Amino acid sequence: MGLVVQKYGGSSVADAEGIKRVAKRIVDTKKGGHQVVVVVSAMGDTTDELIDLAKEVSPVASGREFDMLLTAGERISMSLLAMAIKSLGHEAQSFTGSQAGVITDSVHNKARIIDVTPGRIKSSVDDGNIAIVAGFQGVSQKRKDITTLGRGGSDTTAVALAAALDAEVCEIYTDVDGVFTADPRVVPKARKIDWISAGEMLELASSGSKVLLHRCVEYARRYQIPIHVRSSFSGLQGTWVSNEPRGNQPMEQALISGVAHDTSEAKITIVGVPDKPGEAAAIFRVVADAEINIDMVVQNVSAAATGLTDISFTLPKTDGPTAIGALEKRKGAIGFESLRYDDQIAKISLVGAGMKTNPGVTATFFEALSNAGVNIELISTSEIRISVVTREADVNEAVRVVHTAFGLDSESDEAVVYGGTGR
Repeated sequence: MGLVVQKYGGSSVADAEGIKRVAKRIVDTKKGGHQVVVVVSAMGDTTDELIDLAKEVSPVASGREFDMLLTAGERISMSLLAMAIKSLGHEAQSFTGSQAGVITDSVHNKARIIDVTPGRIKSSVDDGNIAIVAGFQGVSQKRKDITTLGRGGSDTTAVALAAALDAEVCEIYTDVDGVFTADPRVVPKARKIDWISAGEMLELASSGSKVLLHRCVEYARRYQIPIHVRSSFSGLQGTWVSNEPRGNQPMEQALISGVAHDTSEAKITIVGVPDKPGEAAAIFRVVADAEINIDMVVQNVSAAATGLTDISFTLPKTDGPTAIGALEKRKGAIGFESLRYDDQIAKISLVGAGMKTNPGVTATFFEALSNAGVNIELISTSEIRISVVTREADVNEAVRVVHTAFGLDSESDEAVVYGGTGR
């Protein structure tokens, strides 16, 4: 039997009973003959509570000390879980991200993993221990400061460790039974997907599907690590995410894999941009220098009379004020007229590898939104995805009508959400 990496989200270890339930599942895996490495998130809403506490102390909490504070949640979880495993008669050792060899860049609050040197973890499991690693954190390569990977970073920690340890599989345990064709909180008739390609899962995750972080899927695809998304509250088989099909999958993939939505983005429109070479480059260099990732970009046709155009782009709401401030400072140099900021938007995405060989997908998508009275503000496409921006107030109804329009509704029982958070 080989090595298995398991990751448990905050809803799975939300309280003492949850920790004991998780400990038993881990011990059962160990008894099955596997070496086991576990990555754990902070208990329940601990991270949110720490963020709120930091904001009470400092309205602009960020940086090094903020990371030091937030990593406390995972350290509590890993210690308690190790204790619970020992009470079941098995040896366990807990490790912080830095002790586990998770090396990152120096960007606080959203660091990226540069390397993993899991020597201590490997030695621990070779000695017969179950290794428990605090997710979401690492240590910067140059300054040796504690860093955090951003929300959902425990998923990335788990896959990175799985790659470094050459694990058989990375099991991501959450509070739903796998990956569904839509968020089951919004679409109760969403269907569980048995297998999905890493490419499609990456599009779903990037489009707002909460069950896996897109950086985790990107890492898994690059290093060919199969992911098994399962519930820690049930013993059911979940969803396999891999580059190649597993089991008895049909020869041709389904037309549509799922519908994702995201309400965490905002839109900035730069009004009155001179329509000449270099203007867009100057705008997005400002955004890049502020360490902000952008998603969708649309440029209007310039007005013949003025030679001016508008450029709109979406970005995380949390980065909105920073982007506005950075662009305002460069207003004179770039030469635009004004900025508009809108944080009441939502993105809806239709994902499926089958859509590229089936005409009519785009028409059906837009007809479903039109029939529901949902107005479209921005459109973006890839080979296997269509995304639109709408009003946030319309997003739930839009997801439901699109899900139904493509025949994705389940005819069996409604999906079960055990913990209530989706992670």
